[in-house]
Amino acid sequence: MRAWIQGNVLYIHEDDAPTYRKTGGMVRNSYFWALKSIAARARRDRPWEFEAEIWPALQRMLISFWESGYLGLSEVQLSFTPDQPIPENLRSISTYSAEATESEDAGS
Repeated sequence: MRAWIQGNVLYIHEDDAPTYRKTGGMVRNSYFWALKSIAARARRDRPWEFEAEIWPALQRMLISFWESGYLGLSEVQLSFTPDQPIPENLRSISTYSAEATESEDAGS
């Protein structure tokens, strides 16, 4: 999931955030509701926002869903641009990617 940090807020690109589907799988829909429940803001047409206070919980949640074996790594891993420092409490579930969204996209 393309991610970036501005201030003390982690953003996940809206195209990479999980989606809810009425006829979707139970694990994927649970993943959607779990992330939405800890997000500061989670709208379909905007980046999802996670405040710094919940980053440890976000990390544990992402790892848990990945370890379940039902979701692929690309669905739970946070991808940052190489110029973006990754906070310690997100490192185990994050990577650097040239394709990650630039932080200036946060305002769009």
